[in-house]
Amino acid sequence: MSNGPAGHVVRSTTVRPQCETPRTASSAPLRTFLQTADGVRVDAVYERGHVVYDTLTPPAGRIAFVVAHGFTGDADRPHVRRIAAALARYGAVVTFSFRGHGASGGRSTVGDREVLDLAAAVDWARERGHERVVTVGFSMGGSVVLRHAALHTGATEAVVAVSAPARWYYRGTAPMRRVHWLITRPEGRLLGRFGMRTRIQNGGWDPVPLSPVEAVPRIAPTPLLIVHGDRDGYFPLDHPHMLATAAGDHAELWLEPGMGHAEHAATGELLARIGRWAVGRAS
Repeated sequence: MSNGPAGHVVRSTTVRPQCETPRTASSAPLRTFLQTADGVRVDAVYERGHVVYDTLTPPAGRIAFVVAHGFTGDADRPHVRRIAAALARYGAVVTFSFRGHGASGGRSTVGDREVLDLAAAVDWARERGHERVVTVGFSMGGSVVLRHAALHTGATEAVVAVSAPARWYYRGTAPMRRVHWLITRPEGRLLGRFGMRTRIQNGGWDPVPLSPVEAVPRIAPTPLLIVHGDRDGYFPLDHPHMLATAAGDHAELWLEPGMGHAEHAATGELLARIGRWAVGRAS
């Protein structure tokens, strides 16, 4: 396994993220800043999990889910906290804010160097004692979990990509044209900074990173689940089909009837199925 320099803790405090249900002190979330291989401080939250798992079970015996949010999200957003609460029924959960998002440092590279942020969060889950780690990414985060699994072979026991793009520079839908305006225009980046708590780098990729569809063939034999809604307004169904075709037999594709895009569209029932799938594949 080649993970690069491990992320490490530079500050640690116990907090209650927004929208959390009160718990006992022993299971209270742990919040810290991780440092990535390129020196960016990433805000991260660890929760032990509850309900399904006995909290007395050592971490080595429990799965840790590392959740990678979509563009303009962060660890404190209500929709990210809802995802964390649902997956906490099946294992521990690490949520974090990508660079340039929320309280994290740096600037967003919109899926490129965010792989280093995810690597630091996965390393932290290992440091917490978890021998089984599953990455779950949404939209931009979905592209990041795919590229992370391809570039860091064997770093996780399973990968879930929800509403992920297959290729870069896609502008075929109105929402994606708005996203490109936000990223490429000075006034868009200004709106992102002050209206969405998202600081975006100025300038394009150099070099262009490995695309998701180029990454998925490299993930095998790690189990891969691709989830996509048939009413996704950002990325139409050719994206998940391209990913599944490129991935081959080691991937599963779930096309969800009536589902829109990413975290906001993921129902409790879908998240429960993802949790059960991960428990079964990462054992």
